[in-house]
Amino acid sequence: AARPALCPPAGSRTMSAAEDAEWLRRVRKQFGNIAGEHKEINLEEFKSALQVKESFFAERFFALFDSDGSGTISLEELLKALSLLVHGSQTDKLRFLFQVYDVDARGGVPAVTRRGARSPRAGSGCIDPDELRLVLRWCLRESAIALPEERLADLTWALFEAADKDHSGSITFEELREELEGFPEVMENLTISAASWLKPPPPTERSCRPRYLTRAYWHNHRGKLAFLGGYISLNLLLFALAALRHAGLGGWLVVARGCGQCLNFNCSFLAVLMLRRCLTWLRATPIAKVLPLDQHVVFHQLVGYVVLALAAVHTGAHVANFSRLARQDGRHALAEYLLSARPGAGGLGGTASQTGLALQGLLAAMLAFSSPCIRRSGHFEVFYWTHLSYISVWTLLILHGPHFWKWFAVPGCLFALEKVAGLAWRRAGGLRIVEVNLLPSKVTHLVIERPQFFRYEPGDYIYLNIPAIATYEWHPFTISSAPEQQETLWLHIRSLGQWTNKLYEYFQQPELPSPEPKPLSRSLREKRCRRWAQVGAVGAQLLANAGCYIDGPYGTPTRRIFTSEHAVLIGAGIGITPFASILQSIMYRYRRRKQSCPSCHYSWCEDLRDKEMTLRKVDFIWINRDQKHFEWFVSLLTKLEMEQAEQEPGEPFLEMHMYMTSALSKNDMKAIGLQMALDLLAAKEQRDSITGLRTRTQPGRPDWSKVFGKVAEEKKGKVQVFFCGSPALAKVIRAHCEHFGFRFFKENF
Repeated sequence: AARPALCPPAGSRTMSAAEDAEWLRRVRKQFGNIAGEHKEINLEEFKSALQVKESFFAERFFALFDSDGSGTISLEELLKALSLLVHGSQTDKLRFLFQVYDVDARGGVPAVTRRGARSPRAGSGCIDPDELRLVLRWCLRESAIALPEERLADLTWALFEAADKDHSGSITFEELREELEGFPEVMENLTISAASWLKPPPPTERSCRPRYLTRAYWHNHRGKLAFLGGYISLNLLLFALAALRHAGLGGWLVVARGCGQCLNFNCSFLAVLMLRRCLTWLRATPIAKVLPLDQHVVFHQLVGYVVLALAAVHTGAHVANFSRLARQDGRHALAEYLLSARPGAGGLGGTASQTGLALQGLLAAMLAFSSPCIRRSGHFEVFYWTHLSYISVWTLLILHGPHFWKWFAVPGCLFALEKVAGLAWRRAGGLRIVEVNLLPSKVTHLVIERPQFFRYEPGDYIYLNIPAIATYEWHPFTISSAPEQQETLWLHIRSLGQWTNKLYEYFQQPELPSPEPKPLSRSLREKRCRRWAQVGAVGAQLLANAGCYIDGPYGTPTRRIFTSEHAVLIGAGIGITPFASILQSIMYRYRRRKQSCPSCHYSWCEDLRDKEMTLRKVDFIWINRDQKHFEWFVSLLTKLEMEQAEQEPGEPFLEMHMYMTSALSKNDMKAIGLQMALDLLAAKEQRDSITGLRTRTQPGRPDWSKVFGKVAEEKKGKVQVFFCGSPALAKVIRAHCEHFGFRFFKENF
């Protein structure tokens, strides 16, 4: 997360003289860009520059900065106020905070548009409940939190009763300071999250050596690096052996033969890397600890690029050799060597040149249409149909190279068997979609009948085909239900592309308007804000038409979780889906191990560790952008909390951590009162006001250094971190894992 603009640089409590001068220079420069010739900024310019979502705090800050009540802020006024907030004492900052809250609740923020108006700094000197309620309402809006009025009233009274020490009916400055002393993290770094144009440049972390040369990186990626080393060495060996066999026939021919031998191996290896069923089986064997099976898709893409490069060099070397022969012969042109079948030229019937050129074109097309810009821009069909040309590629390779079939025999047979098994499974009959729930943020929850002999592990995924959406498209989705759930399979599908948007729109009935998302309230555990697509005759017909086919299951890195000692599960947004299955499986295991005394009916849970699960501790971290995203699995998490509460008292086996990135942190002056009120009310009611869970939802983004530092201090065993979310966040978490020596596993997302 970005450091607040007015905070001192990381690692120091105050700015140095050089940093202070640089900061002031930036302020003057940016102020000059906004103020123009008049050297003053008005309220609208201040609003556009300040990082606030609502105008309330911008108007309050503007009013307090405008010391002479002129309706504009000069550079001197701005520098004086900002210097006070940056370099001032805690008392100075608290005094500013108190003045922000000390506003007439009935009259609102006084107007500051004309010179000579009453200065809004002149407050009553105390904060009454109406003023506090007004500010908290704007705090909720600023943090993108929607709560009903009764919850706002509860928050107001929780904070007011805690701060009003003398029960006088108002909060004085001394009472506010006394209450804030109970929140040391707030007192340590109090800021107003200043304007983006005042942010100093982030400090650059300098290292004496690149990350890829550190010992931690090599330790955490030893499997992948060893595999890459073996792969490169094998290619070099194959090239060298082929080159030695054809030494003396000319340099270009030596290069062509060497690349051709490497192509024999790599084109067969491409099939091996996509044997999903075989790879899923290998995950249950000791080989999974040696080979980087989790990276098979990445390696498939890498080998694809290698094949294209080798093919280009192979073709170029042959063209150069043919050009040399054409010059020496004088009777045949280069075009005849390339386009005419000649006995002894290689390949079936001397067609090596023609099949080679065809292969080069097919490989280039496959690579071009496999790029992310094609796959993720709503043109999946282009990728799908061009990628099916692998059948033509392998056929042409058998015709082109006399020895390719020897390399391809075993991988090709396994690949064909997997395809036949998949087709047989699909042709066995379609499955019925039992229920469809349209959840907030365009998430489609599908409930599909589970086939009789369908077995899978927590975190596995399947390929889904719904002919009513697209006849030939198969898309992978993680199973979000536990294997112990015998009757149905759950899929939670976020609408991010063309197919997923079509799926959501297909079940969206125009005659049943979708209600506005409701704020989470006391009844959240029993009833969630959702829309049932099967309601009514039209919905029933949609379900009848929307049969589906599945292919799988296929394994993922999350299969390692139950063999870990201390697992840290991190899900960002819809990235929770693989962990939903795992958490539900844990809940079912709790139920199976629940014991009860026949005499006193005292119940407890036996130790969960067994031959299939060596877990000692699970930390579950869920990061969401806004409040409504928590509605996806909050009922499951509530059940987990209740199940765990029934076991013996002590340190919890499963610890949850919720983060809402749109909410302002406790260090931000626009959110201090709200976060204090949420803490106080959560402690009083033993539940969070945002999600309804016992776990308190933290504002902002996790501080990974503190999170992983706490995990390391617990010393529950070897720590393995499992992540599912955006690639950008994966890089950040991976770097922290390398620093702490944790194993990191990423789900493809």
